[in-house]
Amino acid sequence: MSIYTGRGDEGKTDLRDMTRVSKASARIEAYGTVDELNALIGTVRPTGHDDIDERLRTVQNHLHVVLADFANPDPEEDDPVVRAEHVDTIEAWIDEYDEELEPLTSFILPTGSEYGARLHHARTVCRRSERRAVSLATEEPINEQAIQYLNRLSDGLFTLARVVNKREGEPEEQPEY
Repeated sequence: MSIYTGRGDEGKTDLRDMTRVSKASARIEAYGTVDELNALIGTVRPTGHDDIDERLRTVQNHLHVVLADFANPDPEEDDPVVRAEHVDTIEAWIDEYDEELEPLTSFILPTGSEYGARLHHARTVCRRSERRAVSLATEEPINEQAIQYLNRLSDGLFTLARVVNKREGEPEEQPEY
């Protein structure tokens, strides 16, 4: 099988149901940004922290579900879609890692160790993914659980960035106003 088909040469692509849409559509923008996030998380692994690497691998698999969900405007019962348990998983991780961290008393700068800073970067791309999903939802119905997942994941990536920085002895820096 050839990797190129030429079907997208006119600026259109196929959704999962084989509907042809513009590559500039809100749906393509939404799942394209999720794909960017997934690739960015791939640049973080391995962090050297086995528990975090395992969770990031799970997140990358979850993001493939988000991609499938967004690429399918009319999913059938057996199609992959984001479910409440995906959100619950991220919330459980946040709660677990929060116990390892000092409570926040102010905003912090997105910096730190190499992997902590990469996780902060991934958090910002996750927020953009969420904004693109919300924009799509203003145009056509989408799975609201996917938006909730992206919202919670950005909090999870923030928490993981803080944990990695703490484990690597990098102090948190507060902005100066």
